[in-house]
Amino acid sequence: MKALVIGAGIGGLSAAVALQQAGIECEVFEAVTEIKPVGAAISIWPNGVKCMQHLGMGEIIETYGGPMRSMAYQEYRSGAIMTRFSLAPLIERVAGRPCPVSRAELQREMLDFWGRDRVQFGKRVTEAQEDADGVTVRFGDGSSARGDVLIAADGSRSALRPAVLGYAPERRYAGYVNWNGLVEIDEAIAPADQWTTFVGEGKRVSLMPVADGRFYFFFDVPLPAGLAEDRSTLRADLRRYFSGWAPQVQRLIAALDPATTNRIEIHDIEPFERLTRGRIALLGDAAHSTTPDIGQGGCAAMEDAVVLGDAFRTHRDIAAALQQYESRRCERVRDLVLKARKRCDITHGKDMALTQAWYQELQQESGEHIINGLCDTIQGGPLG
Repeated sequence: MKALVIGAGIGGLSAAVALQQAGIECEVFEAVTEIKPVGAAISIWPNGVKCMQHLGMGEIIETYGGPMRSMAYQEYRSGAIMTRFSLAPLIERVAGRPCPVSRAELQREMLDFWGRDRVQFGKRVTEAQEDADGVTVRFGDGSSARGDVLIAADGSRSALRPAVLGYAPERRYAGYVNWNGLVEIDEAIAPADQWTTFVGEGKRVSLMPVADGRFYFFFDVPLPAGLAEDRSTLRADLRRYFSGWAPQVQRLIAALDPATTNRIEIHDIEPFERLTRGRIALLGDAAHSTTPDIGQGGCAAMEDAVVLGDAFRTHRDIAAALQQYESRRCERVRDLVLKARKRCDITHGKDMALTQAWYQELQQESGEHIINGLCDTIQGGPLG
């Protein structure tokens, strides 16, 4: 059996590894000639870590995952701690640690694990056609490929999604802009082993440790889409949006490099009723485009891959395998997309009364409520 995997990002490479482990020949195709990850880093929570271990790539996460041992929320003007707690109870309950990791390093190491020479770059899909014996994909350069099953891991703007859904869903603007990047750890801003978040005014500033003595940072601001802002205005924009915020936030704005800081308008897509049709399966962002508000986008793609590989180990019949994959993933990814959307709205002041109530709750938070929520999300994954 031969699988065609479209997309060499986190989801596509995870899927290729999982299918290969299930004894299926894989060809991987990537639209761009050079992968440039969107976003500076990614949160790999223990459900994702377990998936990477299951796929034989656990060493990547262990090597490049930052030492995140505690979590704190701080008041936006004074920087006073609202709540701070150890993540040790979380790690003990779910049998794994959270690992924030640089996207570029994760992508590089996953490509090396699979084999760069086994990825065909510059292959942008234009069409997929099924028949009784297989599926054929055609690319913009005039070439084509044929296999028994097609895995569409071609991202949130998936070209293959309509072939499965029967329509092209619209992306929904979540109402905020995210700036993110990497900066050297400075403990005058935040502790080196802590996920630190400043909150107020429906905005947030957050820092997580990644490998090699760096913070992954991000700023969120509720804004209209389409503003004329770019890297040339970035530092001035952040100083304006975060005027009056704590000295630590001002120090971070001064330290960041606008040339390597990303500005992203955050979107998601309404969850889908199906993830497969015929010989085609959606996976990763193509299957569930979510906001980053619970840090589960990459983890969900890894979960997809594990479930897909398990389905093909169980069934050599393609229809049965894809049915099992869809039945095990649809409800899970719907829950993650909607949970992230709910968290997004509260964090970013869609209803400021609810956001202010959340700020008040943080003042009373012992860590138990937040850890319970994290555990619920993590333990809903396929590996527990």
